[in-house]
Amino acid sequence: MTRLFRIAENGLVESRRKPLDLESRIEDWVASDLSLIGVDGIIIGRQVATDHGKRIDLLAMDEDGNLIIVELKRDRSPRDIVGQVLDYASWVRHLTTKDVHELARAATGRSLPDLYRDRYAKAVPETLNASHQMIVVASEVDEATKRIIEYLSEEHDVGINASFFNIFGAEGHEWLTTESLLDQEEVKDRAVKKARAPWSGLYYVTGGAEEDRPWEELRQHGFFTADGGRHYTNQLDRLEIGAPIFYYQKKTGYLGYGRVTTEKTLASEFVLADGRKLIEVLPTRYLTQFADDPDRAAYVVGVDWRRTFGRADAKTYQGIFANQAIACKIYDPQTADFLREQFGLRLGEDQ
Repeated sequence: MTRLFRIAENGLVESRRKPLDLESRIEDWVASDLSLIGVDGIIIGRQVATDHGKRIDLLAMDEDGNLIIVELKRDRSPRDIVGQVLDYASWVRHLTTKDVHELARAATGRSLPDLYRDRYAKAVPETLNASHQMIVVASEVDEATKRIIEYLSEEHDVGINASFFNIFGAEGHEWLTTESLLDQEEVKDRAVKKARAPWSGLYYVTGGAEEDRPWEELRQHGFFTADGGRHYTNQLDRLEIGAPIFYYQKKTGYLGYGRVTTEKTLASEFVLADGRKLIEVLPTRYLTQFADDPDRAAYVVGVDWRRTFGRADAKTYQGIFANQAIACKIYDPQTADFLREQFGLRLGEDQ
């Protein structure tokens, strides 16, 4: 059970957990920021009516065109809500690409291509709803329900997960904590693996645009970094030592290929090969802000950049794989083949 304390001069003051009594607030928060539940996507409908006479709280779509059902527990029992989202999924799975376009237009008053381009700055995928996921949002569920969700996801590749929201209050203030039962990226991977090519064995990483993290600084000092909260920095845990990664810069293209050399470390504690601390050599804002807050601070993995290019020679083409995720696997075979060729990887070198 999550507990929250305020650090006071004379000790710790525990904040009291409050009931999840205004689920409309939670729905609004998730609708405005899907990252709260570990999703990178856009909302295409709220209170979406199904053919079964029910309404889906939120219906979202990710960058690949997969649909995500988001349902708040409200006053239903834990097992009832699992049955409910599975019922919704039985309806969602039959939605065609045309259906998804029409649903988004009716629900938002805007075309899906416009919504998608606003979020991802590119054209919407031609084929939609090749796969789907379900997320139950609750303050808590019983252990049996957790086991059911884990069993469906881990044993049968059903795209189902639970996200827990807890509200705490003290001295007239409120705090919100969120956590997921399973890693949402792994849930997605299992759910969509039958609808896409096998994993290429390569990883994609991005630090945003040049103004966010200058490429020359990453290349010169041999690292990759993320900050802004656990949702982002926890993605670095996907990069084991030795993992082959390709660095993508937003609005530019792919700039580097390398191998991860260290586990995730706080930027403030990361030591370069010459023994100096990274933040002493590079005391830049993206590494040092929130340094006193482990939940928001920057984290770093070391990288042996083996083949790199300047920004003017970035490697890209129309439709190349790019993602809002900080770190993820590359499944697109065309992108993987292109990167191997452009970066001169010999057969088996990326294994």
